[in-house]
Amino acid sequence: MLILSLNRQLHKAYNRVREGDFRLDGLLGFDLFGRTLGVIGTGRIGESVCRIANGFGCKVIASDLIPSPRCEAIGVGYVKTSELLAAADIVTLHCPLVPLTRHLINDRAIDQMKPGVMLINTSRGAIIDTQAVIRGLKSGHVGSLGIDVYEEEADLFFEDLSSTVIEDDVFARLQTFPNVFITGHQGFFTKDALQQIAATTLQSITDLEAGLKCGNIIATKVLA
Repeated sequence: MLILSLNRQLHKAYNRVREGDFRLDGLLGFDLFGRTLGVIGTGRIGESVCRIANGFGCKVIASDLIPSPRCEAIGVGYVKTSELLAAADIVTLHCPLVPLTRHLINDRAIDQMKPGVMLINTSRGAIIDTQAVIRGLKSGHVGSLGIDVYEEEADLFFEDLSSTVIEDDVFARLQTFPNVFITGHQGFFTKDALQQIAATTLQSITDLEAGLKCGNIIATKVLA
């Protein structure tokens, strides 16, 4: 959703149409067909993203400590993270937050990316060094940013702050960019997903209580 909305400027178009402005100026996007999508982290969500991108005719490459046979079966090519950053037109993050992935996207990583890259984060806010991304946006090296998570979201998200002053200057700076689309950690928020989260949590507790191996242990390294 974030990729499509940023690409086709739907956030701008929606507001324009509500005001009776039907111009197409500034709404030019690009075809996803033939573009290279780089997926960092190919667990269940990352795998689903790979399948969706295949449907759009993207060339999909991925980086993960443990390559997914299901992704490889649909033609996803696994490369080092540095190679992915250099090749991808769109970089989308789906890895867990562990010490080695904290600020995975920093100044150095952004310098490796294509000029004008689209960056998407729906994993955990601290995967991205927000200040570094702001510098990338200001220079134009980052062409657009879509985030459903934010590094310091604990003081913001899931609250109604519409009648208060947001004191987070970094977040306020992000909101000034016309090529940034922010949602309030709602990517998971469907009835079906909540039911599955509850069922998975209960099953994990049951397995651990019984001395069985928990099926949801994550790797603590990232493919360099």
